[in-house]
Amino acid sequence: MQETRASSGTVVIVGTGQGGFQVAASLREEGFDGRVLLVGDEPDLPYQRPPLSKAYLTGEADADLVRMRPETFFAEHGVELRAGEQVTRIDRAERQVVLASGKALPYDHLVLALGARNRPLPVPGADLDGVVQLRTLGEAEALRQRLDAAREAVVVGAGFIGLEFAAAASRGIPVTVIEATDRPMARAVSPAMSHFFRGAHERQGVRFAFGATVVRVLGTDGRASGVETADGRRFAADLVLVGIGVIPNAELAADAGLAVANGIVVDEHLQTSDPAISAIGDCAAHPSRFAPGAPVRIESVQNAVDHARCVAARLAGRPAPYASLPWFWSEQGKLKLQIAGLATPHERAVVRGDPAQEGKQDGKGGGFSVFCYSGGKLVGVESVNRPLDHVLARKLLTSGVTVTPEQAADRGFDLRSAGARPEKIR
Repeated sequence: MQETRASSGTVVIVGTGQGGFQVAASLREEGFDGRVLLVGDEPDLPYQRPPLSKAYLTGEADADLVRMRPETFFAEHGVELRAGEQVTRIDRAERQVVLASGKALPYDHLVLALGARNRPLPVPGADLDGVVQLRTLGEAEALRQRLDAAREAVVVGAGFIGLEFAAAASRGIPVTVIEATDRPMARAVSPAMSHFFRGAHERQGVRFAFGATVVRVLGTDGRASGVETADGRRFAADLVLVGIGVIPNAELAADAGLAVANGIVVDEHLQTSDPAISAIGDCAAHPSRFAPGAPVRIESVQNAVDHARCVAARLAGRPAPYASLPWFWSEQGKLKLQIAGLATPHERAVVRGDPAQEGKQDGKGGGFSVFCYSGGKLVGVESVNRPLDHVLARKLLTSGVTVTPEQAADRGFDLRSAGARPEKIR
């Protein structure tokens, strides 16, 4: 595929989330002197999504604090922000995108930063008042107001969003988390980490129902009053948060004839099957040296930001394959989970530190990490309240240096010296 460079001309970016904003900002940082248009269907200035389920939900942050930049930034940097405008079609032949208003925006290069949307709960009663999701600033504001008046909450899904909400909500009301698998965050973390977080949430009063599938939302006079599971149990709630995963927003690309498979398919330079179009962030399925085989689609701020910088550098004339290490984080109450690498699947996990000490309610524990191995190779490290382990893990995984399971378990083994060595430790 021929590489597309657009050191001048017009770049249209569709999507005003973290990735879309970062493309625009990085283009200017890279010295790109062409026209930059940033188009998104939300009416707000670009904002950060991670705080919505944490500080914003608890009232510790307001809309100004979650915005990525003030309005003046866009004019000062020559970025044409078109908030509240929806792109309905890509005309590849004419190299333009068509808005819902009927207006067409021509491009020399198009960047699709379309993100993902929450997966709906496909059961009767899911449209009742009191059944909510959390992804946008508007949803977070509405949820914060509902939480003030709620008496009891049910969370459907024990993923990151569900548990972050549970940690915040359980400060004031009873919370039950219903999960179809047998442990929290099963798709993202090791069994040891799941066990620790289950205990931590239960100590804060959160109740769990595992191996349970919601089949109906109960209601009275159009308002949610609880949920029913497949085994006949009923859980009372006037607030039901649905957090059962996301769907990549790839329809716009598919309608334009671009390759789509669990997201918009891109190559190592994040180009689609059309060299004049790139895709980044949650909507993009890309090759990764940390996941040999099929392309991966990674839902994280780090991935969106690093994708954006990679594309901006290419458009400014400095092309390089995308090679960043994936990493993630989740804040649940006083616990900060950080994950370096792609730890699932793995065959062996080794705990470094003492989860029992970190689990003490006095908060005086020293944190712990779980080192995950696949085929004898270190593939990921999960850390709780242990930021140094996380930083060192990122260095180890990026460099390809590894430590043995025995070394990882040895508290006396110096991870810092391991990260400084270029050769593999045996």
